[in-house]
Parts: sequence; C-alpha cells; structure tokens
Amino acid sequence: MDTKPERTIVITGGGRGIGRAAAVAFAQRQEQVVIIGRNERRLRETAAALGPRVTWQQADVTQREQIQAVVTTIIAQQGGIDVLVNNAGTSAIPAIKTDLPIEEAEHSWDAEINIHLKGSFLMAMAVAPHLPRPGGRIINISSIAAFTGGSSAGGVAYAAAKAGLIGMTYGLARELSPQGITVNAIAPGFIAETGFTGAWPQERVQRLIAQTPVGRAGSAEDIAAAIVYLASPEAAFVTGEVLHVNGGALFGH
Repeated sequence: MDTKPERTIVITGGGRGIGRAAAVAFAQRQEQVVIIGRNERRLRETAAALGPRVTWQQADVTQREQIQAVVTTIIAQQGGIDVLVNNAGTSAIPAIKTDLPIEEAEHSWDAEINIHLKGSFLMAMAVAPHLPRPGGRIINISSIAAFTGGSSAGGVAYAAAKAGLIGMTYGLARELSPQGITVNAIAPGFIAETGFTGAWPQERVQRLIAQTPVGRAGSAEDIAAAIVYLASPEAAFVTGEVLHVNGGALFGH
C-alpha cells in the first residue's frame, strides 16, 4: 500500500452521511474512491458533486450476486482495492418492541441483520482476496448501540447487528492480520443530521447531547477523520480495535 501512488477506497453507503463525508476526506487526499449504494440518483449526485476522484456503483450489499459483480467491475476499472469501509445501513426499518406482532418483529430483525451485518460480511468476503498484503484495510462502522442496546426502546435488532459487526471485526482481524491486512471497527455515538437521526424529535436529540460530555452532537466529519486514520499507514499496528468516537458518551469498553 505504501508504495502505490494512489489507493482505491471502496465505501458502502457512500451516498450520504458518514459514507459521503469519508468519500470527501479520501478524495481530498488524492485517493480514488468508489461509493456503493442502492439509490442510483443519490450516488450519481454525490459523485458529481465530489469530483472526478469519486465514482459510483449501484448494488444492494445484502445480495451476493450484486456484490460479486460490483467487485469484479471495480477491480477491472481500478486495478485493485486497498481499503474497504463497510458503512451501509438504513433508517427505514421499523423499531422492534416487545408488543410488536412476532411476524413484523421477524421481518424487521431480518432486515437489520441483513443490511448491517450480512452485507458487511459479504463485502469483506468479496473484497478480502483483492486487498494488498501487506497494507490492506477493512473498516467496519458499528455503533455505541452495540454496548448500550440503543438510545431508546425498539433498538434490539440494530444493537444486535452492530454488536455482531464487532465480533466479525475481531474474527477477521484474527484471520487477516497475519497477512498484513488490518481490520478495525468504529463505534460512533450520536451523529447529527444523518439519514438515521435527521427526523428524530428535538427532545430526543437534546437528551442525547446532554448525556455527551463534550456537549455537542457528533458530525459525519468526526467519523470520517477516524476512518481516514484507520486506513492510513500510521495505523498499520492497529488491528482488532473498536475506536469509540462518541464525545465521551461511552468509554472504558
């Protein structure tokens, strides 16, 4: 990785929020960025706004055939992949509460696990064979919810998926680190104005900010800075780590 004039960074869920902020940060560092998502219009608009170093591929990360096709295309176009950022997620899944009919609960559970955990697993499996050895990077975006269970009732499936993502990070780090590929996770706290939190009631937002020692919500750029660090040569000795970026809302884990 260190001798290559520029790297190829693949970011799932790259059309908005944390993924978009990470694409901006890498493009500003003269990296080649490929953003992946399901919404073609959003991907086109994001890539156009961010300039020629950012391209896009449409894919649903829960669908193995689509992932395989997209990875094959990226390898053909870019000549390789250096960094994978597993960031894809959605805010459209209904909350699971104990009074929810079990059929609806099962549907929401499957959707959360598929997009957050299965999608990240499939992307890692598809990309790992192409990562440089040494120098490859896999960065998984988990959540503070993996440790707290979420900020309100109904987050059981999301918390479980994000906790599973941390376990996956540990397992991949154990397997890939001897080959020179680092695998780490980031656990954001409350991040304002993303697809997940943009419609939250102000009462909930203010409550979360009040529980954050630094006294403000996080930004997508805060998480992007952590992603850039874990993808850097300076982080070559960091693997199997969960980096908390939450303003002090949770520490000691």
